[in-house]
Amino acid sequence: MQAKVGPGSIVYVAGAGPVGLACAASCHLLGAACVIVGDMIPERLAQAKSFGCETINLREDGSLRDKIAAMVPHSNGFVDGAVDCVGFEARGTGTKGSAVEKPAQVLNDCMDIVREGGSIGIPGLYVTEDPGAVDDAAKFGKLSMQLGLGWSKSHSLSTGQCPVMKYHRSLMNAILFDKIQIAKAVGVEVISLDEAPTGYEKFDQGAAKKFVIDPHGVVN
Repeated sequence: MQAKVGPGSIVYVAGAGPVGLACAASCHLLGAACVIVGDMIPERLAQAKSFGCETINLREDGSLRDKIAAMVPHSNGFVDGAVDCVGFEARGTGTKGSAVEKPAQVLNDCMDIVREGGSIGIPGLYVTEDPGAVDDAAKFGKLSMQLGLGWSKSHSLSTGQCPVMKYHRSLMNAILFDKIQIAKAVGVEVISLDEAPTGYEKFDQGAAKKFVIDPHGVVN
């Protein structure tokens, strides 16, 4: 919603973890014509492709805008809106950059590829303090953003935690009436409480799944 996704939109979703996959599925529900998902893990990209998304492997060299232009020729490499589902744990792109922490990477990518007057939604987590950050500024949430670029293109940026109570009823109805198969989209796997440590380990390694812990065995 923050990215103003609507019928006919071309949207870029940064990150194909559970949040990014749910976002991509929601973009389809809102009527987007083309949903492009970027990530560095092939299994996650395959999961996004399984329900109709276009995908970009960010470990491959080349600019994001050029890749979008090749995928959607009439776009000139620009999208109507973008959603940052990564946050401050972002890394650089390409064969070399992907090993380097760059907490403002996604924000700058979004401002580069979103058209003039477009919108950027930022549900990805950003923090006021990150003691393990790559530089002294980032340790206090001060990132090297190209804000001038976003300003010059009249972008709208919205961030913060999701107002769940605002959306949960309409999303429940969409699920109940089979308008969206969110569990399938995010790769839900139900596990027992005893399997939780393994689930967390796999998630930390980038598994293309959303592990749901069912401690009492009530889910069929």
